[in-house]
Amino acid sequence: MRSFLCLLFVSISFSAYTQQTDSSYHLQPGASFYNNTSLPAGIPAQKHVVYPLRSFILPSALIAYGVIAINNEDMKEWDMSLKNEVRKDADFKTKIDNYMQYAPALAVYGLNIAGIKGRHNFRDRSFTYLLSNAIMGITVQSLKKINGAYRPDGHGSNAFPSGHTATAFAAAEFLHQEYKNSSPWISIAGYLTATATGILRMYNNRHWFRDIVAGAGFGIMSTQIAYNIEPVLAKKLFPHKYKPPVIAY
Repeated sequence: MRSFLCLLFVSISFSAYTQQTDSSYHLQPGASFYNNTSLPAGIPAQKHVVYPLRSFILPSALIAYGVIAINNEDMKEWDMSLKNEVRKDADFKTKIDNYMQYAPALAVYGLNIAGIKGRHNFRDRSFTYLLSNAIMGITVQSLKKINGAYRPDGHGSNAFPSGHTATAFAAAEFLHQEYKNSSPWISIAGYLTATATGILRMYNNRHWFRDIVAGAGFGIMSTQIAYNIEPVLAKKLFPHKYKPPVIAY
């Protein structure tokens, strides 16, 4: 069962990675979505289309699973059996997941310091990351209060969805979007770190499986939304300093 759990979340991570690899148009250096300069043939000028709708299929499916599992008795029973399997070592406890959730985002800045440039400059990527966390935080915390779902350890009625997992997958998607054109291994490492965070939340007896699945969905989707609306907000907030986003090979 433990091996199955790990394989399931690894498959979610790789599905997230493979789904996003073609999620944005690859323009020639110097091209912009705000004009048709150097646009490849067949791609019309658009304002800030970063994600096609298909990119939201995976996170939507993860969220839907979590929502359905809250009220489905069979899925609740499966959650309980999975918890019992994972918690065979009842003494297991770690706080590393409190720090791992931020690791993919920190990697973005670490790679930049190391001289490996990402997709955006410091201001734009920081603004996008903060925007992503704002969307994720408001959504997740609101749902925690609305649902009042109890944690598996019995302490707290704010289990659904997992905030740690949402934070980790939002950061993993952030890392992926900044470095997907540099190396696939950077994206894979980010998603695997997020996956490990979610699994550890179960081993720490703080979340059900449904909580972390939905958390992963909310995290990925929050960053996707942030990358879509950031160009519009940045243009309004920084009208004199704003430069249209460039997506290069």
